[in-house]
Amino acid sequence: MDDLLALSARYIDEDIFEGPGSVNRINMSLSEVADGVGFIESFSNVVALDSGDGLVLFDTSLEMFGPSIVSSLRGWSTERVGTICYTHGHVDHVGGAQSFLNDAKELGHEAPAIVAHTGVAARFDRYELTNGYNGVINRRQFAAFGSAMLGDGEGKWGPKSWVRPQRMFDKRLSLSVGDLTLDLRHAKGETDDHMWGWIPEKRAVCAGDFVAWVFPNCGNPQKVQRYPAEWAAALREMIALEPELLLPAHGLPVGGKERVRRVLDDLATVLESLVAQTLERMNAGQTLDDCLHGVKAPAALMTRPYLRPVYDEPEFVVRNIWRLYGGWYDGNPSRLKPAPDAAVAREVAMLAGGAAELAERASALCDSDLRLACQLVEFAAQAAPSDAEVHAVRHAIYSKRRDSELSLMARGIYATAANESATRE
Repeated sequence: MDDLLALSARYIDEDIFEGPGSVNRINMSLSEVADGVGFIESFSNVVALDSGDGLVLFDTSLEMFGPSIVSSLRGWSTERVGTICYTHGHVDHVGGAQSFLNDAKELGHEAPAIVAHTGVAARFDRYELTNGYNGVINRRQFAAFGSAMLGDGEGKWGPKSWVRPQRMFDKRLSLSVGDLTLDLRHAKGETDDHMWGWIPEKRAVCAGDFVAWVFPNCGNPQKVQRYPAEWAAALREMIALEPELLLPAHGLPVGGKERVRRVLDDLATVLESLVAQTLERMNAGQTLDDCLHGVKAPAALMTRPYLRPVYDEPEFVVRNIWRLYGGWYDGNPSRLKPAPDAAVAREVAMLAGGAAELAERASALCDSDLRLACQLVEFAAQAAPSDAEVHAVRHAIYSKRRDSELSLMARGIYATAANESATRE
């Protein structure tokens, strides 16, 4: 069993980054990180607390990992699972719940009570309404993870059934479970239904996705609104409690009051900086384009092992800030009621001398300006959607763009574009 607190301390204290897999590990192993505190490393971690009157869990990970997580838990404790707290309703946090219900039935235990914010139920309803769309976007975003995020293989995205919470709260809920106090607090962040837990007896924060050992997932280009200012405020609220143990839903646990404070403060600072810079430019009448190319995250923080943009990235967060405070109009009047993309592409191709000329110019720009190369080759493909040679260039350019990107979100979208053209070459 690894000493997870020693591992995270080395990364944080020495500012070491050994790749995303070194801090976000999927091994289903349970480590006891404090007396009566188990931490199971999975796609989404599961925190287990021994209350003296049953176990309390924060999150349940993905459906496919549920049986393995139950097995790891049972290697640590045979106590009944009395309470499950959903930090929010994302599939990788709630999908494994059925495995714990099955475990309770097999052991003759009463089914655990599931606690969550009121917004979780509405999220499940929305997922049912947009199941096909979620399947499409998760194929782009998580194709590398196979069936883990893509559903049941029969056209349905998500778990076979959403296990809904029985007890819900709006702002704050305090529960006494055995020897423990669960101080559950709602805050907007990655989602509008997010909560985090303060366990005063353990001086521990169960942070959910407010901490994930990656740049904050606050700008996902394919998902609904995220809330960077509120996210930062929640992190500040955690700091004020002076926690000594930080238990995130992704990444390693962190021990030591000063170390925990540093992680929380850095995460809050980078979000606050992006919000302040973007609003300053918006208030000065600048466009979204100005913001995207002018707002920069604090460079000194971006090298931290828990702030690397390997999943989301600052540019995407700026877009979300604009959407939150300014709506969807980006300040360019031609895009208020635009002509169809294909019509614009045909006109540009005609002016350039044809789609082949556009593709050739895109290829020439590949080494100097990949952003512009992508725009030009997209025009070429939209103007000549059946041209195999154009698609060969598009495939090459988006493959190069994919390989040049750090964030999983960007890589997934560019990989999908490259694969589309590969089938048409």
